Amino acid sequence: MIGVLGGVLPVFFLIALGWGLRRLGFLKDDGWKGVERLSYVVLYPSFLVPAVWGADFASGAAGPVAMSTVGVTLAFALVTLLVRPLIKLDGPGFTSVFQGVIRWNGFVFLPVALGVLGPESVGLASLAFGVLAPAVNVICVLVLTRWGADQASGWRGALRSLSRNPIILSCAAGALLSVSELEPEGAVAGLLRLTGEAAVPLGLLVVGAGLSFTHAAGRPVTLGLIALVKLVALPLTMFWVCALLGGDRTAQGVALLAGAAPGAAAAYVMARQMGGDAKLMAGSIAFTTVGSALTIPLLLILLGYA
Repeated sequence: MIGVLGGVLPVFFLIALGWGLRRLGFLKDDGWKGVERLSYVVLYPSFLVPAVWGADFASGAAGPVAMSTVGVTLAFALVTLLVRPLIKLDGPGFTSVFQGVIRWNGFVFLPVALGVLGPESVGLASLAFGVLAPAVNVICVLVLTRWGADQASGWRGALRSLSRNPIILSCAAGALLSVSELEPEGAVAGLLRLTGEAAVPLGLLVVGAGLSFTHAAGRPVTLGLIALVKLVALPLTMFWVCALLGGDRTAQGVALLAGAAPGAAAAYVMARQMGGDAKLMAGSIAFTTVGSALTIPLLLILLGYA
């Protein structure tokens, strides 16, 4: 249990610190936006490129991790679409429920995986990120294009946004480098790693600074159902599917944590820009972030990672 808490608590401490600094006015809103942009456009890609570059895509664990995370995410996305008539919300509200169910926060997932599962999990965790991030972004853009309010940009705008997404581009660059003859060594790889080391702590501070609980209490039933699916049903299903596909304990842990990560702040930005219910999305992110501080350690202990 000490190992689990040691891997999880620092992550959520930094999130809480970011929230507290934002409330205390440590930086003005423009300052936080600048840090967020720096993390999203420069630091996190610098972390992902060498991580994906050095990942062993041919290892026996790579297939179960990739298939379980993407396959289960697609299955949950399909189920959410099928129950759309039962969800008593308008189109924009549905898009925020949809994003709340399948979007996940890599800023939380990667450091927790490293802290709990050790350095050997970094390659698999980066692989999960590399295959999940593009898939989830594409699906959410399609859903927002269909049900978002006043979606004037249409398909071209959606595809243009995807083609410029720094997370997708960095994962693609890392994947291309991984199949090349180049080794993740030398000055360029060293520079990327050095820059990427700042991504996790700054990213977690930004996650905390961006939390908004103003709208979290307005729809407790909706948010509770989103959290139940996102923080319990999704990670357990990913874990069991990975096990059924032959993944080892590290692979199963990576799949579990990929599903257990809370909602991503980028979902709020996408909801705001593409006609989703931004208030519901903000509440979902806050609710699942706080909830995951409890569910992640409980799931890890329950499944024997303590």
